[in-house]
Amino acid sequence: MRFSAVLLIACACSLYAAKPMEIYSIDVEGGQSTLVVSPSGQSLLIDTGYAGNSGRDADRIAEAAKRAGVKRIDVLLITHHHADHVGGVANLLQRLPVSLFLDHGPSVELNEQYDERYSAAFSKGEHRAIAPGDKIPIKGIDATVVIAGRKHIDGKGEPNPYCTGLSPVSGEEGENPQSAGVVIEYGKFRFADLGDIIWNEELDLLCPENHVGKVEVYMTDHHATHVPPKAIYGLAPRVILMDNGPRKGGDPQAWNVYANSPGLEQMWQVHFSMAGGKEHNVPDPFIANLNEGQHTGEYLRVSANADGSFTVYNSRNKYTKSYPAK
Repeated sequence: MRFSAVLLIACACSLYAAKPMEIYSIDVEGGQSTLVVSPSGQSLLIDTGYAGNSGRDADRIAEAAKRAGVKRIDVLLITHHHADHVGGVANLLQRLPVSLFLDHGPSVELNEQYDERYSAAFSKGEHRAIAPGDKIPIKGIDATVVIAGRKHIDGKGEPNPYCTGLSPVSGEEGENPQSAGVVIEYGKFRFADLGDIIWNEELDLLCPENHVGKVEVYMTDHHATHVPPKAIYGLAPRVILMDNGPRKGGDPQAWNVYANSPGLEQMWQVHFSMAGGKEHNVPDPFIANLNEGQHTGEYLRVSANADGSFTVYNSRNKYTKSYPAK
């Protein structure tokens, strides 16, 4: 009996280890909502898109959760307090319960207060502010806060050769520079989502030393609405996800910077960017939503394995591309 019990446990562990981590880039029309589902079944939702629109964004989050077999959000991370990231919280709670709410602290744009609707939402569960270096409690994956509240993780990083000639800019104020960002690891696979940080925070995090390290998949900062410093090349992503809308994000100059990232194997977009034209959009198979105004809500899904291999799936055309371990 003892031998059988040990064998059963070993088989169960093997099956658990074989399960992928899933990342859904959900279409919230130019905001952000990213659902991460651990092999353990626990879930991390990064942002909730907009309010209104008859709960459109919350419906799309709930649909992605259903496809992933998720019945509750274990942790909700609000990167910052802008309407395209925190707006959909109340609508979400009408569809899915949330156990733990995380954010960088009160909004700097509202006299250091939380929005009343968000305050009412997080009063229904546990809430706390995060700081760089904090671990997000999701079983089966390692999720680390690398930047929040204009502070980044400490410790010596790797020298970043792409920092040469880059310097800070003036005039960056408000919530975007406050954004929280995370790196999520599952075995050898690493994913970075840095919210809406912009130039100066990207430099602080990546120059002169890269405090993030290399990643397999990288979510564009701020929906690719601003031109990022080439310091991001130090991340060496194999795949870049762009969470843009049809008329928000996908700036042609930003697109060029991302598309020229050394070692990049493919960029995928949530929407065709109207500003980019054919010259500054990836080929159609790699775009989840092609036509403006149809509001189909198609998504991109990354299925990542512990050996570092992963696949990306486009729900619009069922196109899948695999990326072997390196």
